[in-house]
Amino acid sequence: MPGSPYTDLDRPPLSAARLQRALVAPNGPWRRLELRAETGSTNADVAEAARAGEPEGLVVVAERQTAGRGRRGRVWQSPPRAGIATSVLLRPGEAVAERGWSPVPPQGYGWLPLLAGVALVEAVALLAELDARLKWPNDLLLDSAKCAGVLAEAVPGAGPDQPPAIVVGIGLNVTLRADELPENPTGLPATSLQLAGAAATDRDPLLRALLRSLADWYERWRDAGGDAVASGLRDAYLAGCATVGREVRVLLPDGREVRGTATGVDPDGQLLVTGPEGELRLAAGDVLHLR
Repeated sequence: MPGSPYTDLDRPPLSAARLQRALVAPNGPWRRLELRAETGSTNADVAEAARAGEPEGLVVVAERQTAGRGRRGRVWQSPPRAGIATSVLLRPGEAVAERGWSPVPPQGYGWLPLLAGVALVEAVALLAELDARLKWPNDLLLDSAKCAGVLAEAVPGAGPDQPPAIVVGIGLNVTLRADELPENPTGLPATSLQLAGAAATDRDPLLRALLRSLADWYERWRDAGGDAVASGLRDAYLAGCATVGREVRVLLPDGREVRGTATGVDPDGQLLVTGPEGELRLAAGDVLHLR
């Protein structure tokens, strides 16, 4: 049947009912989950919901994105049901009295995409049984090829005194074949879990593990008031980071280029690079690992 989700038996559809039972309260950590057969961008969908006043805890999952986005406006696409495309709505600037959470200062928000990267590593290691690493800030690497990426975006509050919401989107290549892989404009080759020899490529348990790990790390981070050091998030990120200790070339958003040795990640999530100009703290940029 044309258009049927069962035309490719290697890529069965997700079940909204099963995901909701597993991931939505009271059995799971999220407040609401929507599964869409197709959408332009899960990040755009969640951002629209945030602007309409949606509370924290919304998850949107799409079987196919037609206008998925990566960092710096890049396109992130894959065939239907060949990957995981999901976005979540977080409101770290709001207090949550019943959980004892105070508002997180805005300078701490930079850790949220790195937090998502840590959750990705955990889910891939647990179920795919692959040694995944992170290229700062949050690209998931398998044998130096990109398998996943994270895009975090701020949605301004309704009033000048209201903190922004944060939308965190994750795209993971699961069963893409070699001829379906996207081109990366930075020159980093792409891969998928299947091509990398994953022990499991069932998207349902992968998505569950990813969203549970994301919720768990977010809870730890909020419990610590957004302190990445006290929550253990910084140590977990450094343990999975392939950038620290490498010679790197960083393309900055303003067009400048920095070369040097990546020596660490500071408490605000910035990459520390030591080069001819001394130590620099970089909040954003495209990192290229040099041999």
